[in-house]
Amino acid sequence: MPPPTSPESPGAGTVHTPSRPAPEDVALDRLAVDLRISLLRTARRLRAQKSLDDLTDGQFSVLAHLVNGGPRTPGELAEAEHVRPPSMTRTITSLVEAGLVSRTDHPDDGRQVLVAVTDAGRQVVLQTRARRAEWLSRRLEDLSPAERATLAEAAALLTRVVSE
Repeated sequence: MPPPTSPESPGAGTVHTPSRPAPEDVALDRLAVDLRISLLRTARRLRAQKSLDDLTDGQFSVLAHLVNGGPRTPGELAEAEHVRPPSMTRTITSLVEAGLVSRTDHPDDGRQVLVAVTDAGRQVVLQTRARRAEWLSRRLEDLSPAERATLAEAAALLTRVVSE
């Protein structure tokens, strides 16, 4: 019987469901490839679950940042999103035009503006989060309790890996 293929091997397209190897048999390079592929596919599928189809990932990220952290200057948003200020200005302009954020004068610095999420923008974020949670919950329903426990453990480990 031929070994299962991964998406990066010649038999791409075959779903690779690895069995659980003994801890000492886990090859770091293979694990890194398998995790990267799984995480990217999961993230792509989750990003597709949004309440406004014409909202880009970057625009949603800015909205979510404002919902979580409150009003910010364009410079603070650019830094948080790791983009250049002109790119952030374009993103903010499109969000203002869509009625999802507003600009106001900065109360302490007349040279600055503050960007804040509107009620409509907040609803987009909350609805999108709910859709994403629902999509993932539906997929997790099909797993056994032991598989869910394994994923809970993996989620904690991944959180630790990315926070280091």
